[in-house]
Amino acid sequence: MHIEIDHVSMRYQAPDGEIEALRDVSFSVPDHTFVSIVGPSGCGKSTLLSLLAGLEKPTDGALLLDGEPIRGPTEKIGFMPQRDQLFEWRSIWRNVLLGPEIRGDDTKARREMVRTLLADYALAPFKDKVPSQLSGGMRQRCALIRTLAVEPGVLLLDEPFSALDYQTRLAVSADIARIIRQSGKTAILVTHDISEAISMSDRIVVLSHRPGTVRAIHDLTEMESLNPMERRGAPEFQALFNQIWEELDVNV
Repeated sequence: MHIEIDHVSMRYQAPDGEIEALRDVSFSVPDHTFVSIVGPSGCGKSTLLSLLAGLEKPTDGALLLDGEPIRGPTEKIGFMPQRDQLFEWRSIWRNVLLGPEIRGDDTKARREMVRTLLADYALAPFKDKVPSQLSGGMRQRCALIRTLAVEPGVLLLDEPFSALDYQTRLAVSADIARIIRQSGKTAILVTHDISEAISMSDRIVVLSHRPGTVRAIHDLTEMESLNPMERRGAPEFQALFNQIWEELDVNV
């Protein structure tokens, strides 16, 4: 699914006055493309995801999904937040089936699809466990499967690896990048981690200090044949990292 962000601005009221979170943001996300958004803290990255999810409306501009305005939450867009938000009182099986249950689509075919996802990503032996019995990385894979279970065309990921330790984060981010590419989804990741963005993405959008504006867009076509871990060792990696760091002009 194709996303178009067209001259989007966002202002909201705070106790101490109006806050301008985003200003005249424009970029596109083609079908089957993985885009990462990086920027300083408070620059409006998560606000932009909320707008794309239909949870908020922009002050100005438009957000389009396959040419149609995004006016509210839609089953075509799946959202994966920072925390896995798995329910401890439900088994892993019942957690990943939560979306289909809510939508009244808990069918035999849907269950088979979810069972296949669990098997493909080495979680089938743990389907009767509860979340506290799983590692952080396994929980994040479960959260992604729960999002994929309703078959959205677009995935929004809001710093989903931030709570993991460094080694687990490396492994899980590579694993989830592979899962998303295999599923053929359009994906947008918000992250503070430049290395993570380079290792996972087809494009990187760099936002400025608040109010967030687009400072640069980087196309990573030349690295598309490399997996996330191979990218980190590629000659182009450090040069691109340094360039994005300079564009951010801040410790992100």
